[in-house]
Amino acid sequence: MLRGISGSFPVSTPDNPSLDMWDFSSLISLWINRFYIYLGFAFGFSLWICFQIVIRKQNKNSQEKTVPKASRDLMTNGYISLQKKEVFVSGVKIFYGSQTGTAKGFATVLAKAVSSLDLPVAVINLKEYDPDDHLVEEVTSKNVCAFLVATYTDGRPTESAEWFCRWLEDAANDFRFGKTYLKGVRYAVFGLGNSAYVSHFNKVGKNVDKWLWMLGAHRVMSRGEGDCDVVKSKHGSIEADFTAWKARFISRLQALCKGERKPCGGNCKKGKCESNQRGSEAVEPGSHAQEGSHQRGAEEEPFGSTSEEESGTEDHQSLKSVIDVEDLGKIMDRMKKEKREKERQEGETSLIRSAVKNEASERRAMITPALREALTKQGYQLIGSHSGVKLCRWTKSMLRGRGGCYKHTFYGIESHRCMETTPSLACANKCVFCWRHHTNPVGTEWRWKMDQAEMILKEAIENHQNMMKQFRGVPGVREERFEEGMTVKHCALSLVGEPIMYPEINRFLKLLHECKISSFLVTNAQFPAEIRNLKPVTQLYVSVDASTKESLKKIDRPLFKDFWQRFLDSLKALAAKQQRTVYRLTLVKAWNVDELQAYARLVSLGNPDFIEVKGVTYCGESSASSLTMANVPWHEEVVRFVCELVNLIADYEIACEHEHSNCLLIAHKKFKIGREWWTWIDYSRFQELIQEYEDSGGSKTFSAKDYMAKTPHWALFGANERGFDPKDTRYQRKNKSKDISGC
Repeated sequence: MLRGISGSFPVSTPDNPSLDMWDFSSLISLWINRFYIYLGFAFGFSLWICFQIVIRKQNKNSQEKTVPKASRDLMTNGYISLQKKEVFVSGVKIFYGSQTGTAKGFATVLAKAVSSLDLPVAVINLKEYDPDDHLVEEVTSKNVCAFLVATYTDGRPTESAEWFCRWLEDAANDFRFGKTYLKGVRYAVFGLGNSAYVSHFNKVGKNVDKWLWMLGAHRVMSRGEGDCDVVKSKHGSIEADFTAWKARFISRLQALCKGERKPCGGNCKKGKCESNQRGSEAVEPGSHAQEGSHQRGAEEEPFGSTSEEESGTEDHQSLKSVIDVEDLGKIMDRMKKEKREKERQEGETSLIRSAVKNEASERRAMITPALREALTKQGYQLIGSHSGVKLCRWTKSMLRGRGGCYKHTFYGIESHRCMETTPSLACANKCVFCWRHHTNPVGTEWRWKMDQAEMILKEAIENHQNMMKQFRGVPGVREERFEEGMTVKHCALSLVGEPIMYPEINRFLKLLHECKISSFLVTNAQFPAEIRNLKPVTQLYVSVDASTKESLKKIDRPLFKDFWQRFLDSLKALAAKQQRTVYRLTLVKAWNVDELQAYARLVSLGNPDFIEVKGVTYCGESSASSLTMANVPWHEEVVRFVCELVNLIADYEIACEHEHSNCLLIAHKKFKIGREWWTWIDYSRFQELIQEYEDSGGSKTFSAKDYMAKTPHWALFGANERGFDPKDTRYQRKNKSKDISGC
């Protein structure tokens, strides 16, 4: 065994001393060449490391090809964590300030549109919002704030937005807040107004936009301006204006959600669109604040732009000042293409303009779809594009034998044969006591599509008769009165609006008289030239709602800047009329009942034949008016006012009374023959006189006394019937004593 082992390995023995020498020399050699050995090991280890790196890289590439990019996981310490998606818009807050409910309705519509983008949305009434505590929170919230604000009387904000606007204005002008107080807030503004009020059209919207900008907020899109004037409205109505702005807002919101900093103008190089740059260039949370700060000088202006195009979409300004020669050909081709496109568009525009000039009928209709819907719900039968007719409640009452209106008591109108209509739904005032709650359009001149007078009268009579037919066979309706009512005898041009604005009003009146229909026309004393040019009517009314400039502005809220001069000129024009003229005073308690001396001066200016004094009628709560039942005077208060007024004006006395309508009639003494009043009208005689006037070409005139008739006793002031016709037995009164001393 030992022998075998010794044969396999060299063994040092006394007989073989070379073995010891070999072992020693080998060790010396290894020691001397140790660096080469180290180098070999290092080289081999390096090759192994490189080999491992290559293998891992190949495995990673193959994994990226098989796994979708959106679902890749990052492996960290044995845990799987999903890549976090950056949020650019966390939600939308819609603030509204409304008086009539329009802005509130728009806010609701906008909220539904925003919800379709799967974004949180909140609709906030500015009346319930405290900007001092909460507005600064929007700096870091990543919300987009939309402000829908209406302009109210004299360019003031609505009651619900009054405090917010006051706070915003104070903050914008307070140096302690500074120009960066709202830096980071992103906002858009849509204003609601009426361009008929030229001096303060959309003033609130413009101010809110300006004040937010002054505090450092960033405007994400141009301000929208809704216009109630269908003629000047950019899209035909305020609803259409809002719809167009809403579409742009939603489009801009979608771009913001993607992280785009500004709308792309289409001039960026392929793959290098500046609007899509995010990450390090679009800076972290609150990047919109920083982006807003560096764009404010070039992109924004204090009052904003109202154009359809967004800022930042300039064409050739985005080109670099230094252009590569190899890119010059492409740029020239693009410029030529744009030039050809511009010429084509200009050609189309010129064709459109010429077509508009050649077709006057292309004017916008006064009645918009929204207005048509609102008026139809109120019982109007609309005619053409700007007229309407409605059945008066006194017409229904007299059909049943329940009494007629005050015109029946004062002037002998047969209420069941009276058609209440208007050839113009538009008005130049927005009176606080408007019984139509301002659903009709407003304007200072005729700028709408115009219908022919023949068509208006024909359809007005047809619609009136169709409404009358609904009472055939109704219990209580008197058969003889129903048959009489099917033939129109009187026309009250006082339904709504300003009939005298209709350019063909004289033609319309002539057609009425040819049909043996009497005419009672009411005007709001803002069109003196039209009053002077008006042909004879049966009776011409002027509304005298106040006696001073301040109170008239407060009550009538006229559109004209020179409303007071127009008012006075209208009264002077009335004095020159030879037919019957009437002042119509509407008393509003706590508004215009203490101006007796001023009323007396106005009476001397226009010298009307009659003065109707009526207590205001409360038509229910309306967001467009602050009137309540407290503003409605009692009949005794109206009587007291009339008695005091009569004492201040010479040649006038109280003639008639209609207690149910809370109305009294003051008449000039020339209509009192002996001890009897002649305030009624001989309608047959009027038709004869107007026919003679037309046959003579207007040279044969006539006066108010030429067609007067005797007033029945029951219609007189102080009578026991209190103005109710004894024929209508339902309204017969018991004998009542009335103290009329001092009248």
